[in-house]
Amino acid sequence: MNAHGTAVRAKALALLHAGASNADVARHLAIAPGTIGYWKHLDRTQRGECPGRHDPKCPRCDGRDLDRPAYAYLLGLYLGDGHISHYSAHRVPNLMITCAESWPGLMDACERAMRAVFPDNAVCRVRKTGCRNVKVYSKHLPCLFPQHGPGHKHERTIALAPWQQEIVDDHPWEFVRGLIHSDGCRITNWTTRLVAGERKRYEYPRYLLANRSDDIRRLFTDTLDKLGVRWTTLARGSDPFTVSIARKASVTLMDAHVGPKY
Repeated sequence: MNAHGTAVRAKALALLHAGASNADVARHLAIAPGTIGYWKHLDRTQRGECPGRHDPKCPRCDGRDLDRPAYAYLLGLYLGDGHISHYSAHRVPNLMITCAESWPGLMDACERAMRAVFPDNAVCRVRKTGCRNVKVYSKHLPCLFPQHGPGHKHERTIALAPWQQEIVDDHPWEFVRGLIHSDGCRITNWTTRLVAGERKRYEYPRYLLANRSDDIRRLFTDTLDKLGVRWTTLARGSDPFTVSIARKASVTLMDAHVGPKY
């Protein structure tokens, strides 16, 4: 939006501050009305004068009620496929969860969770190749996701704050579901056995979670332990970054509370 140069933008803002309408400024400067509107929006946002908007309250800063089950699910999604970005133009960070187009139900669940956790903030979907980013803007994102920081998650310490751990303890299945829906899957494995001289094929379901962060995998397996779900670690080379759940009773529990992506 700066293709016209800072001088032109400054002149447009001066005309707007003087009371000129967006259309009049656009005609006078031969600039698209949408560009003028965008400049006006950024200017008002930077000065705290964005019209028709109030400052949404924060559960951490202001004591607003928090949908705890939705938060536990969204926290799992964030630790897997989410990140928080800062754009200087907007001065408001955004939480972005990347969801594959092949799982529309997951995308809907992600959006519902965002709207439940941030009821006063707009949620949108941004189309990308093969996926969509489900996004919400809020200046309180660092309050609700203190794990945010520079660099990749597997390159820094990831630990839950006491209040987050309390929510996960109260809603463990939502947290597990969020992690599986982001970095996990439910697959069907098969093997063959020789029975009475005849080789037969057997199929069995398995849940997998793959994440390069030791801390995130530990949060996942600690929660599984509390739920009575048996798990093992699969190693690829020297990096045991995949958690497997294959015991029949444990898979049955996962099916009852998590289920496959859809």
